[in-house]
Amino acid sequence: MLEYQQRIQAFLNASLNNLDVPERLRAAMRYSTLSGGKRFRALLVYASGLAVNAPLNRLDSVAAALEYVHAYSLIHDDLPAMDDDDLRRGLPTNHIQYDEATAILAGDALQTLAFEMIASASSGLSDAQARSICLKLAVGSGQTGMVGGQILDIQATNHQLDRRALENVHRRKTGALINAAVICGALCGDHTTESQLSGLSDYADNIGLAFQVVDDILDIESSTQELGKPSGSDVENGKSTYPALIGLQKSKKLAQTLYQESIVSIAAISDNTSLLEDLAKLVVERTK
Repeated sequence: MLEYQQRIQAFLNASLNNLDVPERLRAAMRYSTLSGGKRFRALLVYASGLAVNAPLNRLDSVAAALEYVHAYSLIHDDLPAMDDDDLRRGLPTNHIQYDEATAILAGDALQTLAFEMIASASSGLSDAQARSICLKLAVGSGQTGMVGGQILDIQATNHQLDRRALENVHRRKTGALINAAVICGALCGDHTTESQLSGLSDYADNIGLAFQVVDDILDIESSTQELGKPSGSDVENGKSTYPALIGLQKSKKLAQTLYQESIVSIAAISDNTSLLEDLAKLVVERTK
């Protein structure tokens, strides 16, 4: 895991250094992309790609694209018009470090850079692969995925959702981009089968929901210092959460159930799923 975290960090650093953009914009883009983070979505790209024997050079570009979309989403999520957070990964949020206009533009630039990375000839992807991956990432991050989940989350503020509605929010807001990371990695392979894609999609759906369930738990149990962002913000902001809906212990049990189901989903994918299994375990055992 550490090997691929270091690999994507170096790749992101190099690609951001090579941008021909105004220095303040570059600095803001680098600030939110390179300042910490588990590189979880990038690791999922590598893990699913390795499971289908995809070349590493293709996975680098796609992993970077997922990290750029994730970084943009965090910048915008922290804005005063959204969650109005002051801390992210233990540091001032982008709009605090720079200013609101710069933060918005940095997020916009990172979002479009993601698709540039995939479509570029240097990605090593075929035209068909680049098209499929761009489409999957657009759907996962757009109005039916992450962005759609965000607006549902905003509309649900100060309203306790039922379990079905809450799951819908989480599967869109968090799970859709996680699913995109897994599938986009698999699409980098030359001989990926529909059966493999189906199993990987089930895996991604399970860990995507588990990720958000654990997030809800950590918001209660972890400190601001441990999280690198304000703890207790879900309750303070009137957000619906799994602990509020089904209780803390049942939420922990649900996360474990989703983890077990994710492992079952990839049992027949290939003989190279160890990183996928490690990442699923990381989701439910993480402390921040």
